[in-house]
Amino acid sequence: MSAFIRVHLRASAAVKKLAMTHLCVPIFVRSAEQAQRDAALAAERGADLVELRIDTMTDAEAVKALVKSVRLPAIVTCRSPDEGGESQLPDAQRLGLLLAAAEAGASYCDVELAAVKANGWSGPQQPRDRRVGWIYSSHDFKTRPSDLTRIFVDLAEEKCDIAKVVWTARSLRDNVEAFDLLLQKHKPTVALCMGEAGALSRILAKKFGAFCTFAPLESAGATAPGQIAIDALKNLYRWDIQNADTKVYGVVGWPIAHSMSPAIHNAAFADAGLNAVYVPLLVEGSYESFKAFMETFLNFAPLHLSGLSVTLPHKENALRYVQEKGGEIDPLAQRIGAVNTIVIEGGKLKAFSSDYAAILDSITASLGITREDLKGRRVAVLGAGGTGRTAVAALAHYGATVVIYNRTFDKAAALAEEFNGQTGKVVAAKMEKLCDSCCEIILNATSVGMSPKVDASPLGENPPKLSAEHLVFDTIYNPIETKLLRAAREAGAKTITGVEMFVRQAAAQFEAWTGKPAPQALMRSVVEQKLSAT
Repeated sequence: MSAFIRVHLRASAAVKKLAMTHLCVPIFVRSAEQAQRDAALAAERGADLVELRIDTMTDAEAVKALVKSVRLPAIVTCRSPDEGGESQLPDAQRLGLLLAAAEAGASYCDVELAAVKANGWSGPQQPRDRRVGWIYSSHDFKTRPSDLTRIFVDLAEEKCDIAKVVWTARSLRDNVEAFDLLLQKHKPTVALCMGEAGALSRILAKKFGAFCTFAPLESAGATAPGQIAIDALKNLYRWDIQNADTKVYGVVGWPIAHSMSPAIHNAAFADAGLNAVYVPLLVEGSYESFKAFMETFLNFAPLHLSGLSVTLPHKENALRYVQEKGGEIDPLAQRIGAVNTIVIEGGKLKAFSSDYAAILDSITASLGITREDLKGRRVAVLGAGGTGRTAVAALAHYGATVVIYNRTFDKAAALAEEFNGQTGKVVAAKMEKLCDSCCEIILNATSVGMSPKVDASPLGENPPKLSAEHLVFDTIYNPIETKLLRAAREAGAKTITGVEMFVRQAAAQFEAWTGKPAPQALMRSVVEQKLSAT
């Protein structure tokens, strides 16, 4: 940097040498009052730092006053449009605002590596304890930069105190590259991926020793795509307990943002006092994408990947992958043709379906019977998709007489032919015949009645007559009481909600992964609270 700039790289007496991974709340400054209020809220919610985005500010004295008014250590940034910012000022003026922030006591100032190179700035010259900390950063809001390695090397060689590289994830696998950069760092480093696929790099930044991760007060206040609100990062994703040895579990699906599995499993991990975190894993629907994800994540030992839940559309893909790897597969899951749980121990894979056990145990617990007592019971299964297939296989295995009702009769008939006679009897029927059903148990395995279309029922306009002799089971858990279950309850029938199945299948996964009894009451409470809040 020029002599003028070097003179102004003053130290802040309040700067601390911190080795921890900081939780930083980004604040886009719209007014001094708003920024001060947000900084106070950040402190209340457990932030270590705030990032003041002063993109719209132009007056150095106003910047100084703002920095002095904020009590948390602050990173000050005036970002150019080329890297996702709004400042229209020339580089020299943007740097002038940062120098003003440094003079006022900012802990760190962040300037783009591209601006440093374009202007020939030589970097800070004074010892670190006598000046502000400088962050040089590089952002790509479109994709992974083709010269990422060169950027990382350049940042390592520059005189900055902290290196920051951020790019938009092309897939979940980009997160592993970010983690690898953190493990190779020669100075404090931020390596993050943007977008939904990049959220993992933010959740696990502490595990891999990043200088910080950015978590807004609310999702709507995010300053980059994929940022996770601070309350969710701390309370849902167990930020405070994470370290290099933290085991990682997750749910694989496409889409995945709606999943309640992180909430239920992280609550269970916390209750058991385990050093573990459960995360969403967004993987595109093809087998090739699933295989590429598995190969990358299983082979990255520092991740400590220890178990997976598998949801749509990957249950069949997971079975195929474990088969190809010579893993251990539960025989009934093999017959069903899908798995929803993978246990990873010492590089070996075990796979099973906790769905079928959850279906069976939900029914038998409600009726006060054993699985063997299902023999001869008449069960109507509505739907011939993945959940319907699991229900048919499980019930038929224990000798129930199963009637499959589906909008497409041929699909129901094919499923019935596959499982009929293996133990119980399985037949297909047209949906319009459901009103004549003599089945004592009705199980809905369709999505009819799921939020937001809560006014629909799979029984249609001409439902069978329900009474206290019936048990009605809806595998939908949002809403907790569907239109189908409400009608069944009002008719005096026994009912089972989808929450019951969801909790039971999650509990079986938890026990398979940890060898500990699952806190089912807690898990049920978590789901019900989250559903009640939606």
